Order: sequence, then C-alpha cells, then structure tokens
Amino acid sequence: MDVENFRDICLDLPGTSESFPFDDVTLVFKVQGKMFALVSLDTGNSANLKCDPGQALEYRSQFMAVQPGYHMNKTHWNTVQFNEDVSDDMLRQMILDSYRLVVAKLPLKVRQQIPGYARG
Repeated sequence: MDVENFRDICLDLPGTSESFPFDDVTLVFKVQGKMFALVSLDTGNSANLKCDPGQALEYRSQFMAVQPGYHMNKTHWNTVQFNEDVSDDMLRQMILDSYRLVVAKLPLKVRQQIPGYARG
C-alpha cells in the first residue's frame, strides 16, 4: 500500500475529513472531528491507527509491521508499516476498524449526522 491508496480508503469512509493540524507533513483523518488515522508524508511508509487494546496486542504479536503507536497512546494506537507482513486487505480492515471504533464513541446525535450512518 502507498500513501495515496491509504488516503483514498480513509476518504471513502462517510463523514471523513483530512487536515494537517500538527505540521505540514502529518496528514490526519477525522470523522466528525475525531481522529482515527494519521500518516506522515515525509516517509509515507507507515500510519497510526486507533485500535481496541486487546486487538492492538494481538496485532503486535501477529505482525512484525505493527508496533505500539509512535507518539500516541500505546494502549489505543498502533503504528503499521506499509508493504511488510500486513497485507493491503488486512490494512484496509485495520483502517475500517479504527474508523468504526471512533464512530462508536461519538454521541448518537453526532453519529446521526454522518452521511449514510447506519448502526453497526
């Protein structure tokens, strides 16, 4: 996977926006103002994704390319290296899981503002 494919997958998710809130090279993806993914355009070889704590540990033990989130809460975030032992399909699933995790924590009133929102 490359940064452009990663970006396309993120932006295809309903209610997603992108911005550079930290600096000129860290692209952040949010749903309803809450971050679910970020990628550095400097290197373009990894991304940080939110993850359920138990699942985060499982991914770290299963894949060499998955490490505790760089500069993030290590319990809730993973850094995933592109094009190593995580397939593009698995990375796509990790992105979707991150998005869903953030959406699930939004108040119902905010979730209902997401285009195409459906429970689950």
